[in-house]
Amino acid sequence: MQRFENDQIARRYEELEHLESQGVLAYPYSFPRTHDAKAAKAAYQGDETEINVAVAGRIVAIRRMGKASFCHIVDGSGRVQLYLKKDHLENYDHLKLLDIGDIIGVTGYMFKTRTGEISVHAESLVLLAKALIPLPVPKEETDEEGNRIVHDQFADKELRYRQRYIDLAVNTEIREVFRKRARMISTIRRFLDERGYLEVETPVLHTMYGGAAARPFASHMNALDIPLYLRISLELNLKRLMVGGFEGVYELGKNFRNEGLDKTHNPEFTMLELYVAWQDYNWMAELVEEMISVAALAVNDSLKTTLANGTEINFTPPFRRATMLELIEEHTGTNIAGKSEDGLREIAKRMGLEIDSTMGKRKIIDEIFGERVQPKLIQPVFVMDFPVEMVPLAKRHRENPELVEAWELIIDGKEIGPCFSELNDPRDQRTRLEEQAKLRDAGDDEAMLVDEDFLHALEVGMPPTAGLGIGIDRLVILLTGQESIRDVIFFPMMRPQEG
Repeated sequence: MQRFENDQIARRYEELEHLESQGVLAYPYSFPRTHDAKAAKAAYQGDETEINVAVAGRIVAIRRMGKASFCHIVDGSGRVQLYLKKDHLENYDHLKLLDIGDIIGVTGYMFKTRTGEISVHAESLVLLAKALIPLPVPKEETDEEGNRIVHDQFADKELRYRQRYIDLAVNTEIREVFRKRARMISTIRRFLDERGYLEVETPVLHTMYGGAAARPFASHMNALDIPLYLRISLELNLKRLMVGGFEGVYELGKNFRNEGLDKTHNPEFTMLELYVAWQDYNWMAELVEEMISVAALAVNDSLKTTLANGTEINFTPPFRRATMLELIEEHTGTNIAGKSEDGLREIAKRMGLEIDSTMGKRKIIDEIFGERVQPKLIQPVFVMDFPVEMVPLAKRHRENPELVEAWELIIDGKEIGPCFSELNDPRDQRTRLEEQAKLRDAGDDEAMLVDEDFLHALEVGMPPTAGLGIGIDRLVILLTGQESIRDVIFFPMMRPQEG
């Protein structure tokens, strides 16, 4: 005998059995829908014109009144009211066996009720899927001033992330966040396609990881008996394509980093990487300003967006440009230019930062900037010209060899994406990767490996190239006003529940 969690679930199973005993097909194969909810209401032209429709959706409200009832269903376009009358429906009695959450299809005609609500006058009703688990459907009312008030909303964040299917089913405004995400991505893709850049796909499984300072997920390939890694970056393979003669390539793909979880980090995330021959990081900054402003207009019809905390972000170009060292001095009063590793370590300690023995210059500078400067950068700013130790894949600055030609776009204190004038001198690249290997030997498990095949590709010759990476998830957070990366990923990583 099947055991149920509670009486509501048991009752729904009993209703299902009762319906099926009366010959009802509870899970039919299809339904010939003609209109979604929005289109059905838009089609109404007054009582003098009969508009026949077939609509379908999930029941979110039922008001049974003897020989006539009202019901609201929701589909992907919105909500519509159904008027169900016993005299017009052969299976009207089945209504008492239906529940909030059930999915139904109705045919009928459009009319306006005495309260002025455009509705469907049902002439047939069919069950499309019986919901055997009760849904936490919120209750809505409108006050005297016309304000919409929602009660008993499904608002528990952790439960919403774990059961996204319920979140999307009952919190219909959440669907709009993901529609905006899709609109932003399609806008960016179209922006790049129109400029002649080629979208490509590169492998997710790598025999050697690289292109970023991060810990990988490790796996094993049985057929070749070799270790494999989920990629931490798209970069190195895209550069190989530039060596091969493509002059502009981009990829929208997943990266995987075996790191922590917080509001801006998920171990699986979406990146855009773009590489364009003959250009440098200054040219790319102008392209990115335009691309993000175009995406903002597509998503919000405005160059301004309001964050979850009420802060307004203005995406109107041009964005501010300032060097990393200038910003550190601006926000801490300390000039770190030319400081040795020991000098940087002492400065960081005076700032109250925790520095351990495995941290080289790159990590110490990153810690100073990340803790004392980055959270204060709210409006879009290109943080330019990093110390050379921080970016092993960028060209040295043409005016100062202690720096590299790289920038990071920061918005609302978050890293949105880096750009480099790409390093294409294989001699310099080898030296810097070997320095990374020394850091790795000293305990820095995020330091990069020496990739001999990539160095071989550079020896074949790569043209001057500007390279860009944009964190798609973080950009979606900004453009949709959400709080966390988990709010813009359908199924974020969660700790498994016991059982």
